[in-house]
Amino acid sequence: MRAAIFQAAGKPLAIEELPDPEPGPGEAVIKVCRCGICGSDISMTSGSYADYPAGTALGHEYAGEVVAIGKDVTNIRIGQRVSAMPAKGCGRCSACVAGFPLGCSAMVGMIGGFGEYMRIAAPAAIHLPDTLSMADGALVEPLAVGLHGITLAGLQPGARVAVLGAGAIGLSAIYWARLLGAGRIVAMSRSARRADLATALGADGFEALGEGEAERLAAALGGAPDAVIECAGAVGLMQKAVELVRPGGMIVSLGFCGDPDPIIPSLATWKQVTMKFSFAYDLREFQHCADALNAGHVEPRLMVSDTIPLDALPARFEELRGGSNQTKVQVDPWARA
Repeated sequence: MRAAIFQAAGKPLAIEELPDPEPGPGEAVIKVCRCGICGSDISMTSGSYADYPAGTALGHEYAGEVVAIGKDVTNIRIGQRVSAMPAKGCGRCSACVAGFPLGCSAMVGMIGGFGEYMRIAAPAAIHLPDTLSMADGALVEPLAVGLHGITLAGLQPGARVAVLGAGAIGLSAIYWARLLGAGRIVAMSRSARRADLATALGADGFEALGEGEAERLAAALGGAPDAVIECAGAVGLMQKAVELVRPGGMIVSLGFCGDPDPIIPSLATWKQVTMKFSFAYDLREFQHCADALNAGHVEPRLMVSDTIPLDALPARFEELRGGSNQTKVQVDPWARA
């Protein structure tokens, strides 16, 4: 099989021939049909302390067809269309029992969606209804990230919400804030290139970060935001969130910034803000995202801006690292240029 392998920071991904994977106990192998490129794929191959190890087969936003199952697998069968959380836990601890293998102390990543085949953890898999495409299935993971963050925010009905960043995670947060009862929602970014997408996914307005931002945001929302959801992962945005949120408000970090990011504690203290840092999702949230798409809430499909073959991935990956107008690029490992 062919797969994209991370070599080292500063080097493009390499498309390599690898042995076909075989499922272990509690695992399955899928033929990967779609896998999205995540911002964390870019940031965790950039030379920071959080980089993936060299030799890693990347890709964690995937959907595919089950082609083999291992011992003790009862919830999925060969031929089924699935997506899965990219992690395997011990199956016995409280985190695993709660459907959160990413919180297991023995957790191992199940990634490799930028390849023709990959292993998945069967308990972390969900069936994809026939109404959903493989592209939809590969959107479940980033949608679940947004759902978990908005759930953590604990929005009250009618809450005023600011979302910092209009990439895929910011758009997912907007989508769920709207479905879960927010009042007015305003997206904020340095660039207006995704303003129309933000509106299509549920935002009431868009404001550029920069001079007069707090005043313009408050005018658009009808007051300072009750919640600020940081979704870009850029240094300085957590402090920006402290400055923008109302006294007593909520800040949720979804941006996964990999660099030191100072805030001014005295301002956060004076405003008595609450900060939460959102990590991943659980199985119920993962399933809920597929259910929402199946119910006809299909606006997230607008995020998919391009689908490319595996051979085009190394060049596109570096293009995204340098900045791009793309929103969500998905890889079809079986397509040919």
